[in-house]
Amino acid sequence: MEWKTWLATAARLGLAAVWLIAGGLKVGDLAASGRAVNAYQIFPYDVARVIGAAQPFLEIALGLLLLAGLAVRLSAGISAALLIVFIAGIVSAWTRGLQIDCGCFSTGGELGAGASPAYGWDIARDVGFLLLAGFLLWWPRTRYSVDGKLMGDGL
Repeated sequence: MEWKTWLATAARLGLAAVWLIAGGLKVGDLAASGRAVNAYQIFPYDVARVIGAAQPFLEIALGLLLLAGLAVRLSAGISAALLIVFIAGIVSAWTRGLQIDCGCFSTGGELGAGASPAYGWDIARDVGFLLLAGFLLWWPRTRYSVDGKLMGDGL
């Protein structure tokens, strides 16, 4: 199933780019990342601040693991779980009428006057990323990966 291996490689590298970009854009301002989590109004402020400070590092770690092709199935599983949490958070904000930027690829937070949230787009995008993670859960064998070298499968 050569085509599945190539498709999985593209999915792995694509998801790696997503996590590295998302985490990289947030890691420089952890306080803003905490405020973005707090904007969802799900956790107490102190808890949201800790989650916001840890999230960019988790995203970068997942990106690096996927980029290297190390623990692909585990990284895909954690990615899928994280994306489900993100989608649930966006749906929660939407149904409660919050006017926030999701903070997925930015510092997020409350939207300015006259700005409208893009919840439908945010959910669709994250579902697409979830499909990538799901494919990697099902088919974690990829080309140019540490896993392939460790398993000796010649990929």
